[in-house]
Amino acid sequence: MSSRNNKKKRHDETSLVKLSKSLSYVLRHHAKDEGLNIRGDGYVKLDDLLRLPRFKGTTFDDIEFVVDNNDKKRFTLTQESSDDGVSSWWIRANQGHSIELEEITDPLQFPEIIHGTYLRNWKNIGLSRMQRNHIHLATGLFGDEGVISGMRKTCDLFIYIDAPKAMEDGMKFFRSANGVILTEGVNGFLSPKYFLKVVNKYGEVIKQANS
Repeated sequence: MSSRNNKKKRHDETSLVKLSKSLSYVLRHHAKDEGLNIRGDGYVKLDDLLRLPRFKGTTFDDIEFVVDNNDKKRFTLTQESSDDGVSSWWIRANQGHSIELEEITDPLQFPEIIHGTYLRNWKNIGLSRMQRNHIHLATGLFGDEGVISGMRKTCDLFIYIDAPKAMEDGMKFFRSANGVILTEGVNGFLSPKYFLKVVNKYGEVIKQANS
């Protein structure tokens, strides 16, 4: 982000407040009502947000200005690269939104907790939340009954997580309203020692626990 001070001259206080209120309305409470796909950690894709009629004429610079100059730091704007290398901008309300995370207290509540990724990314060095707030996991494979989110359907590598062991070591897991399992790991990292097994898309085990 650059030239932020120069952009400030092009925005008056009224437009800043109006846009900030619109962002709060959608991101805190009405993302689903507006037809947006909202992640378990509250982020929505900025391109999708800007397609909404209420944001007609709003530019990336406008959004960036509001995020940078809001005195209460109500929003976070971040750029992420997906596993397939596509970069995109995401935005979320930092607090006060209606998204609730349910902490998982029973380690056996979900028999399987899986992270979907790609073979080309496999380095056996653990999982990182990267720029996200959490590491995203699913309660089964894509297409399994009840599994509506948590991994992309194009994933070709699946890491099965030993949640009971991780929870025993103090790691916390949460379940979002759309069924995604979330964890911050330890300092944003989930060690391979919590991997039960790693399986490719053909069902072949390429790594077993303690191997």
